[in-house]
Amino acid sequence: MDMVRRVFLIFVLSAFGLSISEAAQVFQAPKAFVANSFNGEPPKPQVLWLTTKIQPTVNEILHHDYLKKRVRYWKILQRSVWILQEVGKEKLITFGIVIDQGKLQQINVLEYRESRGSEIRHAFFTDQFMGAKLQENTTLDRHIDGISGATLSVNAMIKMARLALYLDSLTHDE
Repeated sequence: MDMVRRVFLIFVLSAFGLSISEAAQVFQAPKAFVANSFNGEPPKPQVLWLTTKIQPTVNEILHHDYLKKRVRYWKILQRSVWILQEVGKEKLITFGIVIDQGKLQQINVLEYRESRGSEIRHAFFTDQFMGAKLQENTTLDRHIDGISGATLSVNAMIKMARLALYLDSLTHDE
């Protein structure tokens, strides 16, 4: 990175009260995740409006109010891709999630901003989610083992898996 860009980045980060070390660790750009999920040819994005009928279940899954009124997703047949964010301990974690035929096929950490807990991005952890489905009570159909020292990041990933499965189920009527 050239000096001008580095100085500009430091200026922008400091304006938001961040340091270089607190900037997001980007493991994969959301756009690249979506493209890879559809073998390089993603469909046009669609929008799911979070109506007053949907919002209570979303809030229940998250254990807090979800302030967005709509969510973008990409879908071909029964395969959908979701880019969702949730706070771990203090900062947002960006997840890329693929649902195929109502089952979780892939979950990746795309951007990680917390100071610890980034171990959740590794396959030894994410592989537990593969094939998971949502039960009627909006919980996963399996137990997910945690990671010592990463409890809040683990919880954020579980919430996002549940949320993506729930939102995907709403798109089957479209």
